[in-house]
Amino acid sequence: MRIGVSLPTDYYNQLTSGVNPVDYLLDQARKLAGLGVPAVWLTQRFDYDALAVAALIGRELPDITVGTAVVPIHPRHPNALAMQAQTAQAASAGRFELGLGLSLPEIAAGYGNTHPRIRYLREYLTALRDLLHTGTVDHTGETLVAKSPTRSMMPTVHSPVPVLLATSGPLTLQVAAELADGALPLLTGPDTLADFTIPTLARHAAAAGRPMPRVIATVGGVVTADVAAARDRAARQMDRYGQMPTYRALLDREKVSDPVELAVIGDERTMADAVASYAQAGADELIFALTAIGSTRDEERTWALLGELSGTSRA
Repeated sequence: MRIGVSLPTDYYNQLTSGVNPVDYLLDQARKLAGLGVPAVWLTQRFDYDALAVAALIGRELPDITVGTAVVPIHPRHPNALAMQAQTAQAASAGRFELGLGLSLPEIAAGYGNTHPRIRYLREYLTALRDLLHTGTVDHTGETLVAKSPTRSMMPTVHSPVPVLLATSGPLTLQVAAELADGALPLLTGPDTLADFTIPTLARHAAAAGRPMPRVIATVGGVVTADVAAARDRAARQMDRYGQMPTYRALLDREKVSDPVELAVIGDERTMADAVASYAQAGADELIFALTAIGSTRDEERTWALLGELSGTSRA
């Protein structure tokens, strides 16, 4: 099971010290690669562009997979996103993976998009897949128009960019099974993954006559001796998700009352056991986030362990 790390981990603290954000992200990726972590994932924010940074990382670090987890679809038309994704794919010599997802309703509305969310997502992915797989699109739907005036596939020896969809409830899982290459289940514990997420994906993929999509789970955590302090920091960052109905349903499925209960915080054995539990649940890959909720030394210990665990799983 490949294990990656979500970047940035401590971005805003770095900004206050005057560090160039792009240099900081490249430095983090370089350290992760040096510790044997085989994949880095960029989170999209409202300042830097995750796809541009992914292209730079992929260009500079030839032995690491780079992806986005995730890029919201509403600010970018499928034609524009296809161009950016293919550029990152070319820059990384075929090691780029595009993770995308729906924005929160209030964010989507800020971009002028008030269409029904799942309908728009389906049309968006249909158009994007046409562009990435054939280089052309001619889509006029209820929520989206996408046409290509000229062939838009970049001349390359690499296969089409893998498209991964952030999922939560049954509707996004169905879309992932029918239209994406992989699923990025959010705030999903190992029991929910095994009993709900993977069976739902498998059922819809089979009905659509498609292969089972890859399952890339995300979990927050750090190796630390100061468990209480790290848990308090994680709780402050994760608390709002417990108030959102979709994520609340996932927490209830996992039988946990607070999102922080999904965070993996403790010693090396605690983290290794958590990785094993996700593997046993059926995850193909794992992304660790929130690795900066401990000290700088704790984060380095965490990255080193994840590199070792990923190397062991590939052996």
